[in-house]
Amino acid sequence: MMDIRANRKPLHIIADGYGLSPGVDAAIRALLEQGKVRGTGCMTVFSDWREEAELLMPVINDCNGEVGLHLTLTSYMPLSGVKPMCSLKRRISQWLLGSVDKGKLQRELDAQLNAFIDGVGRVPDYIDGYQHVHFLPVVRDWLKARRELLISPRGKSPWLRGEPQQGLALGLPQRGKIAVVERMAAGFNDEMREAGYQVKGPLVGFYPKRNPQRFRDTLQLVRRNAPDDAIMMCRPGIVDQILVSRERQVGTREVEFAELMRQ
Repeated sequence: MMDIRANRKPLHIIADGYGLSPGVDAAIRALLEQGKVRGTGCMTVFSDWREEAELLMPVINDCNGEVGLHLTLTSYMPLSGVKPMCSLKRRISQWLLGSVDKGKLQRELDAQLNAFIDGVGRVPDYIDGYQHVHFLPVVRDWLKARRELLISPRGKSPWLRGEPQQGLALGLPQRGKIAVVERMAAGFNDEMREAGYQVKGPLVGFYPKRNPQRFRDTLQLVRRNAPDDAIMMCRPGIVDQILVSRERQVGTREVEFAELMRQ
């Protein structure tokens, strides 16, 4: 079997959602160990984050992988509050209506960053967002305000996952989904580069989650056609009871894990 690193056109694949459940985390560590993904974005809002971070960092250090912060502003319990976060739909409505509680959300982002540093021992190599929330204006403002704090001892700040591209979508429904994310992301790349960040992309890897087997088709499409600097997101995992309690749609995770391990 061909390893991603030996492929004619290697992909920059990063696995979203480390910290979501032990099964997800074990799958991502296996992919990192085998060189199938280059890094993983961590969700720091769960009670077992510190223990899972301790398992991750020896793998990251051995494979020289990238460890990122997967900012979370929807669906789960926040670190800085006592009520569950709202849905992405409501977050977008708040943005469009100008009713965002900026101070509250930025305190939550600070809490997630601090939890990341406590668990990993350093600032993130990159930053992105669960359900692409890093594209929202409130997060852009936070990124600009925190940039100096995010610079590592080596003088590097985290890179950011940039805007998506419709051209690498499987059919019209996926193009429609990407169009929504494009609307959220409009101007993000230029704004963040002006603030001093490196932005990588385009973001690719969208496929219909109701049909997990299309992941393989998407992977092949991206390999053939994506530009060299594209970032491909994926959501691999092994389904366990904790994952089932935290995520509604789990059917894609083992399919993605198996396909990536085959590469």
